[in-house]
This record gives sequence, C-alpha cells and structure tokens, in this order.
Amino acid sequence: MGSERSRVALVTGAGSGIGRAIAEKLAKDGESVVVNDLEEEAAREAVARIEEEGGRATAAPGDVSDPEDVRRIVEMARDVYGPVEVLVSNAGFLQQQPFVDLTVEDFDRMISVHLRGTFLCIHAVLPEMLSAGRGVVVNIASQLGQIGAEGLAHYAAANAGIIGLTKSLAREVSAQGVRVNAVAPGPVNTPLVIDNLPEEWREDKATELPLGRFGEPHEVADTVSFLASDAAALYVGQTLGPNSGDVML
Repeated sequence: MGSERSRVALVTGAGSGIGRAIAEKLAKDGESVVVNDLEEEAAREAVARIEEEGGRATAAPGDVSDPEDVRRIVEMARDVYGPVEVLVSNAGFLQQQPFVDLTVEDFDRMISVHLRGTFLCIHAVLPEMLSAGRGVVVNIASQLGQIGAEGLAHYAAANAGIIGLTKSLAREVSAQGVRVNAVAPGPVNTPLVIDNLPEEWREDKATELPLGRFGEPHEVADTVSFLASDAAALYVGQTLGPNSGDVML
C-alpha cells in the first residue's frame, strides 16, 4: 500500500484479538513487527504465527502502564530492528461494573492501562520520530469513548481520553512529519468481548446494529493498515470508526 512499507512497527496488546490481527496485517504489509503483550506466551505465539506466514516479528512482553517496561520494550525494538517508526497503541482490557460499585483501584487501573499506557508508549517513541521527520501513531480507542455505556464509565472515560490525546498530539506534531490518528472500533468478536459480556447482551446488540453483526478483528486491522500507509497522508487527528454503523459521525 505504499513505498514506505518495511518499517519497524510496535503493536501493544498484540497477543490476541484486535492487536494480534493488527500485528499480522502489518507483517503482511512488509513491516518488521514488535509484538507486545502483558502475557509473554501470547506474544510469542503471535510471533510464531507471523513467522509461519513469512513475516518478520519479535516478542517484547511487558506492561504498558509501567514506564520501565515501556522503556525496555522500545529499547528491545531498537536493538532488534531499529527505531520504532509505526506505533499502534492497542493494549487494554474490559471490566463491566455499575458506577456506584467502582472502586478507586478499578478506575485507576483502567486509566493506567488505556490512557497512561498510550501516553507512555508515544512518549517513548516520539523523539526519534520527530528527529527523523517521519512516523505514524495509531491509537486504538473505542466507540464507547464517543457515546458512553452503562456499566463501563471508567472504560469510556479512558477511551475518550485517548481520542482527546490523539487530536491534541496531531495538532502538535503533524507539521513535523508525524501522523497521529485513532481507531474507535464498535463491537468486535474478540476474547475481550466474548469473555466479558453476556451472550444474550451480544445477541441483542447485534440486532441493533445497522450492519446486523459484530465486526471481526481483521476488519479493524485493515483500518489500521490504511492509516499507517501513504494512502492516509491527509488523515490527521481523525478517529475512524469500524463499528458496524452503531456510531455515525
């Protein structure tokens, strides 16, 4: 999808679900992919799959909410392939809880992984991108950061923060050659959704969607692949919504 392919791409939370699909797609595009996940075994399984398909990948396990882990992940990427040129900040988790039952620890952990993790990863790779005069950042948010949801106030708040961070950073660094955008998926058939949301809720939700179905991880990965390519040169501070029509902006 463009002459720029064959860069170094770091994908966080890439051991399963959307993150893994993104890592696999970017590898097929020709990128050298650094696969991060909190679970080392999941990261290594994703790498093995990519290598089976002829791609280049290495595992970099770690917690994106920990500054030292993030520093180590980025250093590992640099040691193996070179400076990170494409960052896909995807790591996250889902927890459903009525607002009155949320604890401070619940809220802090959600913000820490999603919003703080996105900040830390960008902060770690941005100086080299600016020095090179080029780079791509794609932040994975959620449509719930745009519309909210019952029982997911902390999740929605964290993802709204990611969208705001994306817009602000894009205004700050676009003229210096670094493109920053976000992707806000709707319901997608991933372990995150299937394991955390009741089947009855998922069936009811599917009937509400104009498309009539949930998305698949590879469909979100295609959106990320586009934003990482030269074809998306005019996309700055945007939030693309592969969401089955649930949110129309």
